Amino acid sequence: MEILLKGLLRLEYRGYDSAGELIELIKQSGKVKALDDEITKQQDMDMDVEFDVHLGIAHTRWATHGAPSPVNSHPQRSDKSNEFIVIHNGIITNYKDLRKFLESKGYEFESETDTETIAKLVKYMYDNRESEDLSFATLVERVTQQLEGAFVLVFKSVHYPGEAVGTRRGGPLLIGVKSDHKLSTDHIPILYRSSGKDKKGCPTLPRMEQDTCHTLFAEDKKSVEYYFASDASAVIEHTNRVIFLEDDDVAAVTNGRLTIHRIKRTAGDHPARAIQTLQMELQQIMKGNYSSFMQKEIFEQPESVVNTMRGRVNFDDNTVILGGLKDHIKEIQRCRRLILIACGTSYHAGVATRQVLEELTELPVMVELASDFLDRNTPVFRDDVCFFISQSGETADSLMALHYCKERGALTVGVTNTVGSSISRETDCGVHINAGPEIGVASTKVRGQIHYLIKEVLSLDDEIQRLAAELYQQKSVLIMGRGYHYATCLEGALKIKEITYMHSEGILAGELKHGPLALVDKLMPVIMIIMRDHTYTKCQNALQQVVARSGRPIVICDKDDYETAKSSSRTIKVPHCVDCLQGVLSVIPLQLLSFHLAVLRGFDVSTARSLSWVLAVGLHNG
Repeated sequence: MEILLKGLLRLEYRGYDSAGELIELIKQSGKVKALDDEITKQQDMDMDVEFDVHLGIAHTRWATHGAPSPVNSHPQRSDKSNEFIVIHNGIITNYKDLRKFLESKGYEFESETDTETIAKLVKYMYDNRESEDLSFATLVERVTQQLEGAFVLVFKSVHYPGEAVGTRRGGPLLIGVKSDHKLSTDHIPILYRSSGKDKKGCPTLPRMEQDTCHTLFAEDKKSVEYYFASDASAVIEHTNRVIFLEDDDVAAVTNGRLTIHRIKRTAGDHPARAIQTLQMELQQIMKGNYSSFMQKEIFEQPESVVNTMRGRVNFDDNTVILGGLKDHIKEIQRCRRLILIACGTSYHAGVATRQVLEELTELPVMVELASDFLDRNTPVFRDDVCFFISQSGETADSLMALHYCKERGALTVGVTNTVGSSISRETDCGVHINAGPEIGVASTKVRGQIHYLIKEVLSLDDEIQRLAAELYQQKSVLIMGRGYHYATCLEGALKIKEITYMHSEGILAGELKHGPLALVDKLMPVIMIIMRDHTYTKCQNALQQVVARSGRPIVICDKDDYETAKSSSRTIKVPHCVDCLQGVLSVIPLQLLSFHLAVLRGFDVSTARSLSWVLAVGLHNG
C-alpha cells in the first residue's frame, strides 16, 4: 500500500480531482493525502501484513464523465462483489452505446463514468465465455476490440488471483521491472493470438507464429516485482529498468511471469519489447529548495539549454550535428513542404520557429494544431516532411496525426523530451531535446546557447513579483507582439490561463485595429513585447495606438531601448539576442508573471486543474 500511495504522490504534479486504490476498495475525492487519511481510518486492515504474491492498483483521476466524488473515482468495479476491477486513463467515445447494451442485459451502473462500462463489459464477456480456460489476457483483448477512443487500462479480478493485465491505445503505459537476480531475457518477443496453453501453462501458438513460450521472470524462482505506470516518475525510486508498451499491446503478469500479446500482426510491427534502462534520477523529479516544480523548471532553464546543445553544437566551426536526423537528411532536403504539428506550448514552439525555417530553407512551412489538422483531413503527400513536437512524446492528438501522416507516406520526424515515448518510437527519425523531466506540466523548457542571458532575465524575478502584486486581482490581461514575438504572446497568454485561471489573450499587434483595440482602456492590463528587430517600427505604432486609448501598457523591451521606455509607464528590460532566439528570453518574464500571479491568487502551480490523468500500479510476485 505504501508503494501505491507513493506512486500516486509522485504523479500528483499532473493534477487530479480524486484518487483510489484497491487492496481493499477505498476511494476519495481530492488530493492523495485525503485517500491516505481515509485508509488510516480502516479498522479491519492490518498494515503490517506482507504477502508473498500480491497485486494492488491505484489511480488518480481528472473528472471527464461525472463530477469528482468517491463513487466516480477509480478503480471502477464490475459489480458489488468486485469480480473485475479496472483503472483507466483516457476517454471511451462509444461508452453510451456500450452502457445501453449492458443495461439491456441487466447490468446496473452506480457511477457516471465511461470507465465503469469497461468493468461491466469484461464481466459480461467472462460470464458468456465459451470455455472455462479462457485466459485473462485473451479476455482483455476481446474487451478492447469493442472500445473506441483513447485508453490506458489495468485490470485485476477475483477469477484470476495474483494476475494483472494492462493495455494501451493512444496513451502511455510502461512496466517497471525490479529484481535482485538475473532476469530470463532482456527482450520479450510478442505473442500473437493463442489457442490454448501447454502443460507448462504457456500459451500455445501456430508454429509459424511462435514455437516457444517467451516470458520474463527471475531465474531460480527468485522474487520479481512489476510496476505498471503511466509515467516513469512513479517507479524510478524502485527501478530504472522499464518496458514501454505500444498501442494495442496487452501485457499480462501470471505466476511471476510477464508476457506481451497482440491480436494480429501488422506491417511494421516490432517483434519484441526491450527492457530499457532509464537515466532519470530520483532527485531530478524532486523540488529541491524551490516552492514548486514550475518554479524549479523556470530557474533550471540555463542548464536546460546547455543540456540540449551538449554534443551537438560545435562553436569552433559553427556546425550542428543532430545524430537522430543524419540518416534521413538527404530525404528532408528533397522535400517540397515542412509541416509542424503539435498542441499547446509545443504548437507555440512551432509558430516561433516557422519564420527562421522559411528564411533558411525557402520552403513553405505549415504550423498545425494537431486536433484541427485531423478535423480538416489535411492533404499530406509523400514529399512532405511532418514534424511532431511534444514535450512528453505521448500527446494523443499529435499521435493520431502521426499515424495519419505515416499512412499517407510522408517522412515523420519527432521532436520530444522523452526517450522511449510513443512519438520517439513511431517517427522515422527525430531529436530528443534532453532538457530534463517536466514535472510542472506547464512546459517551460527552452533551447539556445544563451544560458548566461537567461540567468540575467531570471534576476528580474523580484521586479516581476511586484508587477504580479499589481495585477493579480484583475480579471483579464492582453499580450501583444508581432514577428517572432507573436508566438511568445500566445505562449504567455496560455501560461496565465492554465496556471492562474485568469482570462488572457495573445494578440498579433498587426491586427490591433481590426478588433482588439476596442478592448483597450485605462482599466485593461496590456503587456506588449517590442524588440529591436524588423518589426520594431510597426510595434512602436501599435504602442502609440494603445496609449491613445488611455491604455497603460507594460512593455517587455531591449534593455538599451530608451525610446520605448519614454512611451510606457512600465518596462521590463531584457538583454538583446539574435532575433530568432529573442523569444527564448522574452517569454521568461511571462513565465515568472504567471507563476507569481498563481501564488498570489492562492493556486497550486504544480497541479493545474486542466491538464491530465495519471495512473500507477504495483505488483509483487514472490
